[in-house]
Amino acid sequence: MNIQIFGTKKSQDTRKAERFFKERGIKFQSIDMKEKGLSKREFESVVRAVGGLDNLIDPDCKDQETLTLVRYLADEQRAEKAFENQGVLKLPIVRNGQQATVGYQPDVWKKWE
Repeated sequence: MNIQIFGTKKSQDTRKAERFFKERGIKFQSIDMKEKGLSKREFESVVRAVGGLDNLIDPDCKDQETLTLVRYLADEQRAEKAFENQGVLKLPIVRNGQQATVGYQPDVWKKWE
């Protein structure tokens, strides 16, 4: 397994995801979204893995202004705007190769073991 956890230090769900993998002795790479974020290819891979951009967007994000803009743009522009403003993404984003989850989803992660 090659686990990557994209999140922030302040996100409770990110900390819970890290704890989930630590408790099982599974090594993971933690990426702070405030410092680095997703690359374009990682972003596109996650969008495909989670079933589309709408599943990746956090309706409760702090940046409601950008969220509103993302919601009302044409489909082609929505992904680009969300990529440029990754603060509208639901965290944590957990990747395992081509698989990915958004939010705290231990039931899915257990199937990866």
